[in-house]
Amino acid sequence: MRGAAPTPSLSGVLYVSVLAIATSGLVYELCAGALATYLLGNSVTQFSLVIGAYLSAMGVGSYLSRYVERDLLARFVEIELAVALVGGMSAPLLFALFAWSPAFRALLYGLVGLVGIGVGLELPLLIRILERESALKDLVARVMFLDYIGALIASVLFPAVLVPRLGLLRTTLAFGLINALVGLASTAVFGADTPARTRLRLRAMGIAAVCLLAGAFAGARAWEHRIEADLFADPVVLRAVSPYQHLAVTSREGDTRLFIDGQLQFSTVDEHRYHEALVHPAMASAAATGSRCARSCAGPRSRRWCSSTSTRR
Repeated sequence: MRGAAPTPSLSGVLYVSVLAIATSGLVYELCAGALATYLLGNSVTQFSLVIGAYLSAMGVGSYLSRYVERDLLARFVEIELAVALVGGMSAPLLFALFAWSPAFRALLYGLVGLVGIGVGLELPLLIRILERESALKDLVARVMFLDYIGALIASVLFPAVLVPRLGLLRTTLAFGLINALVGLASTAVFGADTPARTRLRLRAMGIAAVCLLAGAFAGARAWEHRIEADLFADPVVLRAVSPYQHLAVTSREGDTRLFIDGQLQFSTVDEHRYHEALVHPAMASAAATGSRCARSCAGPRSRRWCSSTSTRR
């Protein structure tokens, strides 16, 4: 059974869902790639594998949607809430597992796969739910348009706003919360053909998901600091996030170290070994140049020329 045709209010909620799904799905993917790069290094490899795994999982989800035949709206809400929880908690889980377990890579691709399957399931279900209200060609055009616009929104917001202001952990939690709110809003406009018990169950699930993700978002800063303390051998005295990098400074017994994206940049104990190698050739060259200039400026006329040249410089 497909169920009754969607009401105008439900149709509006579902079209908003398309935008939310597309935006949040790409944000989860970008966060997974960025976190894998931060923890494992080699950004080209990490982003390539994460994007490939995510898109392949979306294809699997789209194929599996053919086996969902009854109560499409209820199944959509259940999948939306599942994506909200898995995607929203993905960055905190990955961060924690890297610090406390050797199974990081398995969880990384497992979570990326689950989110991709969920997103791949949602869009075909939405099209099937909405297909009774308009011609298929118009429906597909609207859904795909919103899907691509959502991807554009995510790709612009992620580097410019989300990572600098929220960080990776709170970004996934925030979009998980958005997904959960969309799922909960969908239950508010169920038609009369949906059993009361089903509506009550899905609303309870939606409220629980919203509360869980909101609580996790509120405590994400403390959680991140606690896990990050286990990633470094020395106490972290300063941490910052720029639009491009995650910075951490550790210090113990006079040894201060700078880490960028988890990679050691320098230590004050042996910093002179590589920075002096950069400075000495330039300074030696400057000294030689100065000696030649002094010899060439021996005469009065040359002395005036050198003086005027130095002034211009």
